[in-house]
Amino acid sequence: MNIALILSGGVGSRLASDIPKQYIKVNDKPILCYCVETVSKSRSIDRIQIVADGKWQAQIREWLETADTEKKFCGFSAPGWNRQLSILNGLEDIKKYAADTDYVFIHDAARPRLSERQTADCLAAAQGHDGVIPALPMKDTLYASGDGRTITSLLDRGQIYAGQAPEAFRIGPYYEANQALLPEKIRKINGSTEPAVLAGLDIVMIPGDEDNYKITTYADLERFRRECEVGPEKKG
Repeated sequence: MNIALILSGGVGSRLASDIPKQYIKVNDKPILCYCVETVSKSRSIDRIQIVADGKWQAQIREWLETADTEKKFCGFSAPGWNRQLSILNGLEDIKKYAADTDYVFIHDAARPRLSERQTADCLAAAQGHDGVIPALPMKDTLYASGDGRTITSLLDRGQIYAGQAPEAFRIGPYYEANQALLPEKIRKINGSTEPAVLAGLDIVMIPGDEDNYKITTYADLERFRRECEVGPEKKG
């Protein structure tokens, strides 16, 4: 079984919006709904768990019913102090109805351009491994600097990749990897795959999707609005 864990607990402070960015409406529906609809329609996803603050849960339920996505929805999980603790809260709830050998598919509500192809590719590649992460190669020359002012070394961009969501992990080993970082180390984690790498799990990479960007700034939001107006075909 594959369970999508949608992270919708952030406050979106960098966007300077009155409401969290994932609840801003574009084409009369909240940004959250775009990726939820994708995983709901995906044949690769069996269940959906959503991390969301309590004050938004009733509204999200209404949106799910309107979008006919409620059939796979299993419940809400509480947001944590940071993104990784939100993931751990979601894992705790998912483990109540899933097996350790099942996979959790982690995606951000603020990445509305998730495609069915990337969803399927991610979960297909995870089979036989502890996890998978989509990654993009670096296009620019990369430098290291110890003080932010002077260059100390040149990095080999051929060996450096930018990780993306969604990421998928075998639930049992990934849960243990997160538990091992409690109580303090988990607060310093920035990416979903970090606990898995630190635990020495078998994680593979697949090609990322540049269209699957995260809405972080106002410019990102405007880009998504323009794309929705033009109506480009989504991959997959």
